[in-house]
Amino acid sequence: MRALLVDRSVPGGLRLGTAPDPEPGPHQALVRVTATSLNHGEVKWGIEGSPEGSVLGWDAAGVVERAAADGSGPAAGTPVVTLGEAGGWAELRAVDTDFIGTVPEGADPGAISTVPVAGASALRALNRIGPLLGRRILVTGATGGVGRYAVQLARLGGAEVIAVTRDPATRGAELRRLGAHEVIASPTAAGKPVDGVVDMVGGRQLVDAFAQLAPGGTLVSVGHTDGEEEHFPFGAFFGDRARHDRTIATFYLLDCPDLGPDLTWLASQVANGTLTPGEAWRGTWEKAPEATETLLSHRLHGKAILDITP
Repeated sequence: MRALLVDRSVPGGLRLGTAPDPEPGPHQALVRVTATSLNHGEVKWGIEGSPEGSVLGWDAAGVVERAAADGSGPAAGTPVVTLGEAGGWAELRAVDTDFIGTVPEGADPGAISTVPVAGASALRALNRIGPLLGRRILVTGATGGVGRYAVQLARLGGAEVIAVTRDPATRGAELRRLGAHEVIASPTAAGKPVDGVVDMVGGRQLVDAFAQLAPGGTLVSVGHTDGEEEHFPFGAFFGDRARHDRTIATFYLLDCPDLGPDLTWLASQVANGTLTPGEAWRGTWEKAPEATETLLSHRLHGKAILDITP
């Protein structure tokens, strides 16, 4: 099969080549991939840290080529969206059926391919915060893939949504269209305390966002795009202060059980237009070096999609 292979000797660290077809386990389906979306973490850290010739890729949409041998998951010929630790940047992918969602017929595979990491991370992070109706939710890194989904899902859940972006003047109107009630440049500008935070940035923004939590509030640390350490001031965790009982939760999507129903629901919401995937760059996988360079330069506000051409 053809695949994008890690090759750090070429621009972007990826080249189109060939790799052995995957051999599915009993609980895995074989999926023919038609589109994939890129995530900052896999591009930044995966390409740097993986062996030469590896096939990476967390997100992929396609069609089931061969159903799982144990009878789990969808039948052959079913349009699906998939999540895994690797293997999405290839024509064929073997994927655990717990990480497969079904997709409405006729849906755009490129748009659907944005769902697994971005959409499911946003959904599970918001679920970790708890009921959203009438609560104030802060989303940092709101113009990124997860951030966009988090803004939309929080608004659908009935929350008052505060979106944080480095450039509110430029990005504010777009984020408001997605559902944000306020768009600010820093968590410190939130004004009133917030009940929950979905943090995609880490570093100073995580520290500042935690300081905005109301009593009983929860911050879910999903992304770490700044690559900075978090240094909390002395007293930040004193329990006798007004804002007590606050929580910081770490997050790892692949440790979340039974993601198939979440992926199915998210794919249906994208297909019917309730959720906007935030496509910011799209091209064939022959243009993968351009996509990775654009993503790492922080010039993308949304998702980069690669169409897997036969």
